[in-house]
Amino acid sequence: MGHTSVIFYEDRNFQGRSYECSSDFADMSSYLSRCHSCRVERGCFMVYDRTNFMGNQYFLRRGEYADYQSMMGMSDCIRSCRMIPMYRGSYRMRIYERENFGGQMHELMDDCDNVMDRYRMSNCMSCHVMDGHWLMYEQPMYRGRMMYMRPGEYRNFSNMGMSGMKWMSMRRIRDDYY
Repeated sequence: MGHTSVIFYEDRNFQGRSYECSSDFADMSSYLSRCHSCRVERGCFMVYDRTNFMGNQYFLRRGEYADYQSMMGMSDCIRSCRMIPMYRGSYRMRIYERENFGGQMHELMDDCDNVMDRYRMSNCMSCHVMDGHWLMYEQPMYRGRMMYMRPGEYRNFSNMGMSGMKWMSMRRIRDDYY
């Protein structure tokens, strides 16, 4: 399918200096003093408003993003990005009501638009992603701030720069997003 790539620009509307990226990039400031627009040529990426994949994050698929701030409703610019690999297998994630896999546990194999409605679970504070790549959202119906979860154990979301957030819906990043 060719390589994935995204081009970041210092200014809005694809102006100013640019930098092309096709992998994880922990600190963009060594190449661009700021980043206010980008163009995803191929693939899917998460962008973050803090270095080292921290802070607010936003999911990008192929397309043009002429004004990062209006797109994300954020005051800051893109400081790091992560490439989301194409995945065609099954999906499985366990979500837990409390930190360190405590409280109620539920296993998901598909999208969940409202954990409160489906599981009577008022919060999700840790999770274990067994298979696939997922997006978690702070509001039902895949709205509000989001967090990218790749396979692994996540015992405490607050140390990912996401303290005090509730996660109320989850969806799979499927191969038809690419």
